[in-house]
Amino acid sequence: MTGAMSQRELLGRRALRLAFGTALCLAISFGMDLPIPFIAPVLSVFLFASMPRPLSPKAGIGLVLVVALTTGSGLLLAPVLRYYVMSGVLLVGLCLFLAFRHGLGGGNHLVSTFLAAGLTMISAAGTADLQLALTVVGALVKGLLLAVLVLGMGHAMLPEPASAPRPPARPPPSRAEATRLALRAALVVLPAFLLALADPASYMPIIMKSVSLGRQSCTTTARSAARELLGSTLLGGAMAIVFWFALKWFVHLWMFFLWMLLFGLFVARRLYRLKPTRYTPGFWLNSLVTLIILLGQSVQDSVAGKDVYTAFIVRMGLFIAVTLYACLMLQLLDARPRLRRGAPLEQAGHAPPPSR
Repeated sequence: MTGAMSQRELLGRRALRLAFGTALCLAISFGMDLPIPFIAPVLSVFLFASMPRPLSPKAGIGLVLVVALTTGSGLLLAPVLRYYVMSGVLLVGLCLFLAFRHGLGGGNHLVSTFLAAGLTMISAAGTADLQLALTVVGALVKGLLLAVLVLGMGHAMLPEPASAPRPPARPPPSRAEATRLALRAALVVLPAFLLALADPASYMPIIMKSVSLGRQSCTTTARSAARELLGSTLLGGAMAIVFWFALKWFVHLWMFFLWMLLFGLFVARRLYRLKPTRYTPGFWLNSLVTLIILLGQSVQDSVAGKDVYTAFIVRMGLFIAVTLYACLMLQLLDARPRLRRGAPLEQAGHAPPPSR
């Protein structure tokens, strides 16, 4: 009984740390008016969900530098995309494949996710304006630096016990399976990138959403694709609507923080199985990411004086379209392996009887 209680207390501490860290990162990002302010809380969600231990100062600075250097290489792809579109798109697709393949092959999943987001967002922005691309680079670096600092604050306030067991590592797939999953994830992200080339400034949230879907597709089967991908997108949109109208009662930065803390706890309790559901942790993680992207962009639209409701409907429609495409890709690319695995059985079932 004591062991069960201590395990539940440990999971509760992790859930509270994720919710608090995400809310704090959101409040600081919008309070300081960082460029593309929803990036920092999205990155903090990935950090808190992936790291039960704080990063050392050296490791944190190293992570920021690695991401800055690798994603900054997207600036080199911008001229190619501008003057040789087909070659540039193929290069971006190859970079996406290699990024996801690195994570699936035993590399750092966080670095692969940040690399996929940075390469697509920066190279797309660079096709329109170099200054916009530099703004995206600055937003990613500042957002990740803030997320790393908040991760340290979260662990300082809610420390992980030294005797706490680390979450079991997911066994890496075989080389052929990792290649197939990486190809599938790259194909999930690529259409959103092509859409963003038409208007990079407006479609940054779509790229971030597609990268989240690509990450989730690596652990989702075709059979549960609709429930996992589409369900989490719709739930994230519904939570964003409720959050927006709740925030309208009293518009203040601290209320923004408190509402985010509440919604973060709602999701984190289910993500860490404190309230068991039939959905996977990836479902709840993607729901929280969708909520932050939609809500953050709506706040930006409100500040800019745009029609928030029309923009939300259009953005939500694009999110659903991107998610449906991701479900389709999972169905198509999983069909051939199923057929290949089923072929020997069919041949065995139709084999002629042995002659006597």
